[in-house]
Amino acid sequence: MFLESKANKDSKKGWIEVITGSMFSGKTEELLRRLKRARIANQRVEIFKPKIDIRYSDEQVVSHDQNAIHSTPVDSSGNILLLTGNVDVVGIDEAQFFDKGLSGVCTTLANQGIRVIVAGLDMDFKGKPFGPIPELLAVAEYVTKVHAICMRCGDLAQFSHRLTQEEQTIMLGEKEEYEPLCRACFIEALQKEKEQKKL
Repeated sequence: MFLESKANKDSKKGWIEVITGSMFSGKTEELLRRLKRARIANQRVEIFKPKIDIRYSDEQVVSHDQNAIHSTPVDSSGNILLLTGNVDVVGIDEAQFFDKGLSGVCTTLANQGIRVIVAGLDMDFKGKPFGPIPELLAVAEYVTKVHAICMRCGDLAQFSHRLTQEEQTIMLGEKEEYEPLCRACFIEALQKEKEQKKL
């Protein structure tokens, strides 16, 4: 599906791929896999992540399984255009933390013949569409939705349930702060939290 063939390289056909899903679903792992394959195919690759994401490393994209690849941290999506040189593939991790201009940046890169691979959460901790991801899903040629395992019942999980009381939308965290849940368990968890607030 995501071929790095000589024909594609010569014709410089760009496109957008989005890898999305809940926390702990393997989004970054899949992004790293595709980027490493592009490098094996001798393609020029640039990787970007939002500057605020320093959970594992300041200058690497790191999966929860500790796989890593060097990246450039940027303040805004516009900086990606400024820092993208003569490349074949651009990877962007934690895309939900970028501004709304990210979709336009990715479209511009794809129109220039660059393969753009984006990974990010599709929903925030309240189950609402997150940042620029919905617009990216609309303009992408390829969308891969990955799932975690529900920590309460073992079914496929697509929601990122926050375990703390913080209400801000953007809050970096790991397994101490978030758990992946299926729809039924997510609704049950929200209902219990609502009842506790009434007490």
